[in-house]
Amino acid sequence: MTRIPLVDLAAAHAEVAEEVEAGFKRIIADTAFIGGAEVAAFESEYAAFSGLPHAVGVANGTDALELAFKAVGVGPGTEVILPANTFIATAEAVARTGAQVVLVDCDPRTYLIDVEAALAAITPRTRAIAPVHLYGQLAPVDQLKAGLAGRDIVIVEDAAQSQGATRHGLGSGVDGIAATSFYPGKNLGAYGDAGAVTTAVEEWATTVRTLGSHGGLRKYHHDLVGVNSRLDGLQAVVLRAKLARLAGWNEQRRAAAARYDELLTGFEQVVRPVTLDGNVHVWHIYCVRVPNRDEVLAKLNAAGVGAAIHYPIPVHRTGAFASLGGSFPNAEASAPEILSLPIYPQITPDQQARVAEELGKALAS
Repeated sequence: MTRIPLVDLAAAHAEVAEEVEAGFKRIIADTAFIGGAEVAAFESEYAAFSGLPHAVGVANGTDALELAFKAVGVGPGTEVILPANTFIATAEAVARTGAQVVLVDCDPRTYLIDVEAALAAITPRTRAIAPVHLYGQLAPVDQLKAGLAGRDIVIVEDAAQSQGATRHGLGSGVDGIAATSFYPGKNLGAYGDAGAVTTAVEEWATTVRTLGSHGGLRKYHHDLVGVNSRLDGLQAVVLRAKLARLAGWNEQRRAAAARYDELLTGFEQVVRPVTLDGNVHVWHIYCVRVPNRDEVLAKLNAAGVGAAIHYPIPVHRTGAFASLGGSFPNAEASAPEILSLPIYPQITPDQQARVAEELGKALAS
């Protein structure tokens, strides 16, 4: 029986193959491998897509987070509040600035940051709160913003899973600065590592660009201690071709999520995902909760269904951040139960029906 992948990158490539091939030929002919016209065009197009004036391409999503944190003044002696249930890169980027990671719990229904817990964790050292737009929907940044009124604390959004998602009609970064990843499996994925920072604040955008280019915007002029983190021309070609299709692909993901909702109705052991009121979800991941998750996952994989887990270990339970300690009951309760089902724009109703069928079998056996 044909395997159903978690994400079908080959199907996405088939839709853009001719444009990518032509673009690669342009890059090679012009030897515009770092920066250049394709990168500038993509940055302009992605900024417009995001509804913001500035987008700065960088080498990957983790760098995007680190540079965004540094641009707003996160560093030694400061703290950043973030949820315990996120990919380690969110915490890793904070640690790389020299700042202190402060974890809080998540909402038990959406797994997004618990706003009240985040606001309660603020200390005089808090410089930023980093909500994670998990699985394809935006965290309640508007509520965070309201709670931060009058405080000199910046919202740095981890938007790695939410390209094209909106909350009350607005995308990520409008209330501060956002960092995203173009890792191949993302809704907008490159053919390797890539990332970007978006913001309405020109000073922050300039600082990100400066830091990512060895601390200077002119060759051999280094105003800051920076790093080497730049988007290359080949990845920009891929991203431009995919960006032109992203809105349509996200719509296909929403249709696929609605089909799963219908197919899984009546599965008493399955907790389906919840979308916050006011959110337009882009379904980077369709995440359910099931009992005996590891057994269910093994049975699905054996049946040719490419299900997976995002994420099995809360940040404070990893070896890297075990020293933080703390108890985060909602993150800890969801971690052994969450299960990601295959979802991508090209998935067919028949494939989804088979996923649901195999899930039912796995739960019953």
